[in-house]
Amino acid sequence: MAVLEHLTSQEAIDLENKYGAQNYHPLPVVLSKGEGVYVWDVEGRKYYDFLSAYSAVNQGHCHPKIIGALKNQADQLTLTSRAFYNDMLGKFEEFATQFFGFDKLLPMNTGAEAVETAIKLARKWGYEKKGIPANQAKIVVCQNNFHGRTISIISASNDPIATENFGPFTPGIISIRYNDINALQEVLKDENIAAFLVEPIQGEAGVYVPDENYIKEAFDLCKAKNVLFMADEVQTGIARTGRLLATCGNCSCPDKNCSGTPDVKPDVLILGKAISGGVLPVSAVLANNEIMEVIRPGNHGSTFGGNPLSCAVAMAALEVVKEERLAENASTLGQLFREEMEKLIEETDLVRLVRGKGLLNAIVINDSEDSSTAWDICMALKENGLLAKPTHGNIIRFAPPLVMNQEQLLECVAIISKTIKEFEK
Repeated sequence: MAVLEHLTSQEAIDLENKYGAQNYHPLPVVLSKGEGVYVWDVEGRKYYDFLSAYSAVNQGHCHPKIIGALKNQADQLTLTSRAFYNDMLGKFEEFATQFFGFDKLLPMNTGAEAVETAIKLARKWGYEKKGIPANQAKIVVCQNNFHGRTISIISASNDPIATENFGPFTPGIISIRYNDINALQEVLKDENIAAFLVEPIQGEAGVYVPDENYIKEAFDLCKAKNVLFMADEVQTGIARTGRLLATCGNCSCPDKNCSGTPDVKPDVLILGKAISGGVLPVSAVLANNEIMEVIRPGNHGSTFGGNPLSCAVAMAALEVVKEERLAENASTLGQLFREEMEKLIEETDLVRLVRGKGLLNAIVINDSEDSSTAWDICMALKENGLLAKPTHGNIIRFAPPLVMNQEQLLECVAIISKTIKEFEK
């Protein structure tokens, strides 16, 4: 088969089924084009994208400024490895550290790599700065987390699908209940705890938003016990929740109406996904000097991490977030979306709850977790021109690109309402 040969949707699906590992269960739609909030399948059908590549495409598909940066840099230099300096990495590091309010940045590629990097950083800091005995450092995580798929990260998971037959697992990881400040207080009595790794909102768990004061109280507990507070904002960061960061711990937030708590600044910030606008795999770990200085030559690295192409793309992607006030837009439209979903809940028994922040939201379907109802609704939404995906059985996550406008959002609300009501019949 010629590489450029046009495929039908079924032909593309058959190819993946035949030649690809079956590690995903996608909706049966084959996409070939994207622009802004829209995607098109290979037959030319147009859809609203209400997943945004798991919040990687916050700036919309193929944003012209980001694609322009990609093309311009691709003509100059794409990769040097870190064996040599390049003329883009320093610029990106300066730009991003000032953008998020940290001293240092360690560039990687994927979110999982960034989480692994943060765990290594925390352990080394624990030994060299906190004085934890050799090989005794522990990382605290929360149940129902999603930090990635590597062995160390699934060692922190309680999802049987993620962990079955992948052991033995990495030691030194303790799991506690999410949104349970007493559980955190108890575990921090252990003097060998180096860090608390937490998602400000648990996206994969069904957009589970913790109590209003949980993050602040957890941060304060960590400070009192000399434990690093590490925020995994791979999915919640870059304006998705209506603020530049869900932890809202920096004073350079482009959202001037931010009502978050500015005194919660993570010791270690983990970013990925939308830091490049979904154009290239780019991730980063940010921290101040007293933490990052434990990393020295040979301790950690990546051939592609910090490559010139990614640096150019990431700077452009972050500029778009600020210039187009995407955090503010996500806050405004997210509030409108939840209000409209509350109206829908009053009109149907099929949806029992809506929750979220900004444009990271989910509805809970009034059925059991092992039912196919949420999947079937997503299939119906697809037929009506909107793409979304279930998570945890009976929950449907809604996370459109942040460049969406009010007219488009209300059109999507109409599609969702129509589909739910028709499905209920």
